[in-house]
Amino acid sequence: MSLLLAGCGSSHPSSAPPGPAFPSTPAGVQAQWFFQAAGTPPIPAAAVRAHFDAALLRNLPPAELNVLPGAGQLGLVSVTSTRPNSVSFVMSIWGGQRFRVDVTVDAHGLISKITSQEVPSAASPASMIPALAPGWVAQPVTFEAGGVTIHGTYTHPGTAAAGTVPAALLIAAYGSSTDRNDNAPGQPDRNTLEAVASWLSADGVASLRYDKLGSGQTGWGPYAAHPGQAGLGTYEQEAVAALTFLAAQRQVDRARLAVFGHSEGGVYALLLASGLAGPAPKVRAVVLLEPVPMRYLDLIEQSTIAPLTREVMQGYVTAAQAKSTEQAFARMVASLRRTGALPPGLQPGVGLASVFQQSLLEAVQIDRYDPAAVAAQLPAHTPVLLTCSNADGAIGCALIDHLAAGLTQASARLDFVHLDGVDHFLKEDVTQLTADYNESLPFSAQLRAALKTFLASNL
Repeated sequence: MSLLLAGCGSSHPSSAPPGPAFPSTPAGVQAQWFFQAAGTPPIPAAAVRAHFDAALLRNLPPAELNVLPGAGQLGLVSVTSTRPNSVSFVMSIWGGQRFRVDVTVDAHGLISKITSQEVPSAASPASMIPALAPGWVAQPVTFEAGGVTIHGTYTHPGTAAAGTVPAALLIAAYGSSTDRNDNAPGQPDRNTLEAVASWLSADGVASLRYDKLGSGQTGWGPYAAHPGQAGLGTYEQEAVAALTFLAAQRQVDRARLAVFGHSEGGVYALLLASGLAGPAPKVRAVVLLEPVPMRYLDLIEQSTIAPLTREVMQGYVTAAQAKSTEQAFARMVASLRRTGALPPGLQPGVGLASVFQQSLLEAVQIDRYDPAAVAAQLPAHTPVLLTCSNADGAIGCALIDHLAAGLTQASARLDFVHLDGVDHFLKEDVTQLTADYNESLPFSAQLRAALKTFLASNL
């Protein structure tokens, strides 16, 4: 139930377009009410009690229906009714993502069962990636960083006739598990940074994205026998080398360089732009897309513990179990900060320690930085585009407010964009399910427009 409702709201009343209509049966009346209520959150508790069977509400408290983190324009795609007490309908969000909803009512005409399921798109993930601008090419390149050959993609005009252009370095998420396109094992079709590179080409901005150590074609290289020795400095070296390589390209105007960081890549973007990563070409503008906004281990702890509150409410875990998990995680974080190692009995990839999707050393070392404090060291008046989304299940807007405060302290020229119904990998997706990061969903049109405006003004 929460899957369906997470992000299905709209700030304006939603109504069914001409075509499908709900039947005038008891189930049809309730399905129509629910469709309209989902479009105008929050649903008042009194309305929930008036439309739902009491037995169902014992497992689905009215407060649960008011947790509507996203918003989107709902459309009625189709309605199927086979019996007076049941109706199925398909609704779309922003004309794209679709859900099938099944509603059953009891003898009193109250909703006694409601389920939802996303309707898969027929499109392929690749078909959702914007096309490169005409005449632009995505060129495979390599460069060296700390004795490692880094593989990447340099996107630029296909001929020298275009002259020099501004350029952006694109830094992906999660340490060693995420490649140049923001893809990872098990999710090879997220394609976030490939989409961003295509958008940039349409705006006349060259870009470089690369496979960080441990990912893609780069792999572990000389670290293959001891990947645990790859720490923060290794990834900082990569970022510096990547920006240096990009600035040296003949078609790049090195006076107009930007650095983009997505998720954890945002920390490296800030380290690079502030000079804390070491000497590097000067960065003119910074773009932080759903970035890590606080100390890394604090974020992992919060994102792991926060869902427990809902699971306790839903009866999946007991309050005692949730408390035990919270205490165990607190011990783990304290141990990592004190000794750099997990507590005895915990190994990476097992139990609580499985949350680390990168070198444990890198996670511990990057935790030393509060991104807000790093942001405060940017050169004054640096243009910064910062995004958060009400449907980002990994890093919510309330957390990113902390980073925004640091940017304000630095007197950055901050453009803080609150995205609507966009997931962590910048797709129009309201489910907050990590599995949907790999689905064939369109990338955020709202972000595309904001990015275009920001680049035109600042690069």
